[in-house]
Amino acid sequence: MSASQIALLGAIAGLTIFLGLPLGRLRTASPRLKAGLNAVAIGILVFLLWDILAHAWEPVDEALADGDPGASVRGGLVLSVGLAVGLLGLVYYARWAGRRRAGAGPHAGPGAATASELAPGVRSQAGRLALMIATGIGLHNFAEGLAIGNSAAQGEISLAVLLVIGFGLHNATEGFGIVAPFNAAGERPPWGTLLLLGLIGGGPTFLGTLLGQRVVNDLLSIAFLGLAAGSILYVVIELLAVARRSAATKELTSWCILLGLLLGFATDAVITAAGV
Repeated sequence: MSASQIALLGAIAGLTIFLGLPLGRLRTASPRLKAGLNAVAIGILVFLLWDILAHAWEPVDEALADGDPGASVRGGLVLSVGLAVGLLGLVYYARWAGRRRAGAGPHAGPGAATASELAPGVRSQAGRLALMIATGIGLHNFAEGLAIGNSAAQGEISLAVLLVIGFGLHNATEGFGIVAPFNAAGERPPWGTLLLLGLIGGGPTFLGTLLGQRVVNDLLSIAFLGLAAGSILYVVIELLAVARRSAATKELTSWCILLGLLLGFATDAVITAAGV
């Protein structure tokens, strides 16, 4: 299989994220349905957080088992920095953005516009949260693309194809997680916004596949996985706050979070069967 064919498969694996995005266009939904969809997204993201950290820690664990403390320390430090930047970076960015919006006032001119305000559909709190989710998932998917490209570079074509199938199934559920804030807030994002969010979340799989065929580096993969884990952890905290403010009962929220977790494990089954 040629490099271009592998790259095309990587693009397909990432773009399946668009399958879940149209759910953000639901016209009418009861408060309980919105809360349930939000809770399912929390479950999916919690699974992703576990899955990301497990893959990020694997090279560190292998280095410890091989008696290579230097490699394990390097990997651990890279993971720690990635987590810190992904989580705390969003915390401080959200604080800075909030102060900037408050300081700009209702009559602010064009020079006061933030990056999120220049993109249609992400001006609201739900839109900004969806953008953060898409960014975190995009970092995660970049690392998935690295895995696909690395497998192909090492001649393991059958494994690369299995990864494409597994990641493609998995990414289909991630699209639903991206639009969950819109469902919870009762907003209908424009199709252009969904296209932008899909490219941010799914496009990096293709880019990672291209790079992974040329660069095989554990530390690079750990760094992106750490960034993804930190950003997704931030988003989970935010969505839990949305769940607490909703009209849903604790029982409904718990069942839907469990459903999201089970969906994550179900779509990861092909990857597990591939021995990854």
